[in-house]
Amino acid sequence: MLTYRDSGVDIDAGNELVNRIKGFTKGIGGFAGMVPIDSERMLVASTDGVGTKLAIAIEMQRYDTIGQDLVAMCVNDLVTVGARPLFFLDYYATSKLDVDQAEAVVRGIAQACDQVGCALLGGETAEMPGFYQPGTFDLAGFTVGMVARDRVIDGRTVQEDDVLVGLPSSGVHSNGFSLVRRILADRGLSLSMPFDGRTLGDSLLEPTALYVKPVLDLLDRVPVKGMAHITGGGFENIQRFIPDGLTFLVSEGAWEIPEVFQLLQREGRISDEEMRRTFNMGIGMALCVATDQVAGVLSAVPGAFEFGEIIRG
Repeated sequence: MLTYRDSGVDIDAGNELVNRIKGFTKGIGGFAGMVPIDSERMLVASTDGVGTKLAIAIEMQRYDTIGQDLVAMCVNDLVTVGARPLFFLDYYATSKLDVDQAEAVVRGIAQACDQVGCALLGGETAEMPGFYQPGTFDLAGFTVGMVARDRVIDGRTVQEDDVLVGLPSSGVHSNGFSLVRRILADRGLSLSMPFDGRTLGDSLLEPTALYVKPVLDLLDRVPVKGMAHITGGGFENIQRFIPDGLTFLVSEGAWEIPEVFQLLQREGRISDEEMRRTFNMGIGMALCVATDQVAGVLSAVPGAFEFGEIIRG
């Protein structure tokens, strides 16, 4: 059976690095870092990239979706603490600048920023011949937001029997693509093959969902105790907001796993545990609320569903 490590990505090594640097950094380990502005407000920041999903976009020569991926990976982390994004910056690095390609990418970034209500202030474009392979490029994003101190969501009030509610993903999002590409190569699967009414490549390039607006609207109506953006590490991200002494239990069959994940698991012969440790499996954002607040979440966010609970452990 294939694992994420087989494709060259070691989640355990990443976790070990976080543990090592905690001693000389502040606020490391969460989805976003915070610093006080004054007695009432916190400044919040997050940074991320698109990862090897870029290789799929480059192979297909399609660049209209990955700008949203970049913004989503950053602002979705930011909103897990209840912050509203204020502005965004991008970093685009390549061997030789392709103006049409770069314009398409930045246009997607600008459109996604507009959707979540934050300003694209600028960024950096770097040509690095001899460092990047010809025809390749990399992206990084940086976002800053703000939240009132008394509205910070940090998981401190999470307790046994609280409920996990999932917000549906739009597909694979922007994590696990090293394993995706390994499966494609090993099984000889073509990006142009028909899949789910389009091509497999188009399905894989479906941009990461933007959760800022639905989550911020929800926070005005329902007391959410904790949130996790299901990115690298899969469902392990949920544990990041759960207090010591508690863990979570996922309810089997609580939601329909999208076909793209079924295809990847089947073709890669990947275990259920490894799938949940690598991919979002159809859940892009996990919210924790008290039992009596579940109905409020389900009615407020289209497509939301209950998928687990907090237990001792």
